[in-house]
Amino acid sequence: MPAISPQPAAHDAAPYDALLLYSFGGPNQPEDVVPFLRNVTAGKGIPDERLEEVGEHYYGFGGKSPINEQNLALKAALEAELAARGLDLPVVWGNRNWAPYTNDAVDELEELGAKRAVALVTSAYASYSGCRQYREDLAVTLDKRGQLGAEGSTGVQFDKIRPYFNHPGFVQANVDAVVEAYATLEADGGSGAAARLVFVTHSIPDTMEAASRISHATYSEQHLDLAAVVAARAAERLGHEVPWDLAYCSRSGPPSQPWLEPDVNDHLGSLAADGVRDVVLSPIGFISDHMEVAYDLDTEALATAKDLGITAVRAGTVGVREPFVSGLVDLLLERAALARGEQVTEATEGSLPALRSVCAPGCCLRRDGEPSGVPVLCSTDLYS
Repeated sequence: MPAISPQPAAHDAAPYDALLLYSFGGPNQPEDVVPFLRNVTAGKGIPDERLEEVGEHYYGFGGKSPINEQNLALKAALEAELAARGLDLPVVWGNRNWAPYTNDAVDELEELGAKRAVALVTSAYASYSGCRQYREDLAVTLDKRGQLGAEGSTGVQFDKIRPYFNHPGFVQANVDAVVEAYATLEADGGSGAAARLVFVTHSIPDTMEAASRISHATYSEQHLDLAAVVAARAAERLGHEVPWDLAYCSRSGPPSQPWLEPDVNDHLGSLAADGVRDVVLSPIGFISDHMEVAYDLDTEALATAKDLGITAVRAGTVGVREPFVSGLVDLLLERAALARGEQVTEATEGSLPALRSVCAPGCCLRRDGEPSGVPVLCSTDLYS
């Protein structure tokens, strides 16, 4: 009997005809730094003199953020994975804060003839800055184009992929990175069996943390749940216990405003005082080695560790690791099946369920109980 030719898999992505890779953005050259930071801090009245000071982190890297090239690498990896599965789905890249902006991405989607796109945000966690702010920016962009009404967009329609911090692909890629870091630590003369694993993520204001509880676990609870899984899986592969903690980096804002703590540098000091001499830093809050990793961890935190007499190694981010990229395409197909009304088992690891791909009203506000005042997409209510 002749072999049956496999059927094209393109229908698996229906009803979507494009994927929007949606990110934060970053400057490409020194003259971009202050305009970029103006975008990031819009509405806060921060003078350019202060932005110049903040921009020193970027100037130390030639005025160029690594994030844009990393997004292009992820875009290429997603395109390759889609092609390998027989999925003819274009990937369009857009950013909230720098070119290509959200509006540029919508232009490109329309030029491609896309009618319904699914957005993949380059943040694995649910919070205002990691999810809702992107949905607001997309809604405001469509509104300015005259393509947003009471029933949603009259141009390209958008759905989103759920927060993926507990998806098996993201988990596996982080476990692999941690195990590799322990091997590097031992090669550098450290003791893997005695090392402390410190997971690190971006700090957020306490008010934003409280607001993230609406309809799901808080931002910090999401990280703690993932960290427990990654540490346990790494311990199985390493053959010894892996004690761990969660710390934060990249705090900004006035000192009077409480943010999630401990800061990673302060935490390293506490560990040193307790006699810890070997540390692995795992940046589970970030998917690639952008500025918060390149400066806050690779520059500041590793310098702090050295000053404290700690041998420290930074684990890699998930980047374009195969389990992560493959998992993102799995999530795309999961979301497509849900959009088609099919019964779907949403794959997760840890104690938390899959978070919603269609958000509840009031989900992930900037502050609990404070309406955003702007429309928001991918929610059961366009205006809350």
